[in-house]
Amino acid sequence: MKFGVNTFLWTGNFGPEHFDLLPKIKANGFDGIEVALIRPTDFKAAEIRKALAQIGMECTVCSVLPGELSLISPDAGVRSKTVAHMGECFKAAAEAGAKLIAGPLYSPVGYLPGRRRTADEWKNAADGYQQLGPVLTANGVTVCIEPLNRFETYFLNTTEDAVKLCTEIGHANVGILWDTFHANIEEKDPAAALGTTGRFLKHVHTCENDRGTPGSGHVDWKGVFATLRTMKYDGWLTIESFGFAIGELSAAASIWRDLARTPEDIAFEGIKFLKASA
Repeated sequence: MKFGVNTFLWTGNFGPEHFDLLPKIKANGFDGIEVALIRPTDFKAAEIRKALAQIGMECTVCSVLPGELSLISPDAGVRSKTVAHMGECFKAAAEAGAKLIAGPLYSPVGYLPGRRRTADEWKNAADGYQQLGPVLTANGVTVCIEPLNRFETYFLNTTEDAVKLCTEIGHANVGILWDTFHANIEEKDPAAALGTTGRFLKHVHTCENDRGTPGSGHVDWKGVFATLRTMKYDGWLTIESFGFAIGELSAAASIWRDLARTPEDIAFEGIKFLKASA
């Protein structure tokens, strides 16, 4: 397995001004970082790739859709723009050296229309990903669709539905990002749910139930790691948490208090737990 950490612990927009963090992150045992890519024009792909290569690290990419875009919109024009945007994101991820891009890439986080998803929305999501298949193949990138908890989306909450969506899309470069934080809310038995992902499991976020340090809360880590070993999973285990007071990002993640002594402690103490458990 490889161990990663999301740079949201330090900043909402990782770029050259943050490259001095890389030696410290590597020294604490991480194989790579996960960087956010929201708009390709703002993403310093070439610089990130070069900086990581110089220090011998890798990266994965996380992404969410900007508020004006949605793969499940009833507006065909919005869906078309979203497919084009996601295609550019996939290309930018590849330019940065990433082999996967992950996130709730179907509708903006926090969009809650007050109803259940519709059959048309489901079809729109599947159709959009099928259109994007050639871009994924051409760039050697896998997209990992993330189910979120009910307070962040109504469209995709459970592992079971994520498997159904990937099955319907039917592309080898489309899989699942499985996140212990969201599963802890939505699954009756998270470890059992993880085991149902099968061939679609492409990425794992190892997050505590309160977004604090892995191993400090009540996530069923024993069950999760036993399942991963049974599945022979050898991909990334990435710690995803957020800085405690970095403006809009902390607010978007509902971080209203200190989750550890410092944000870095979540990473640097958490990886010790993950390596001892994996």
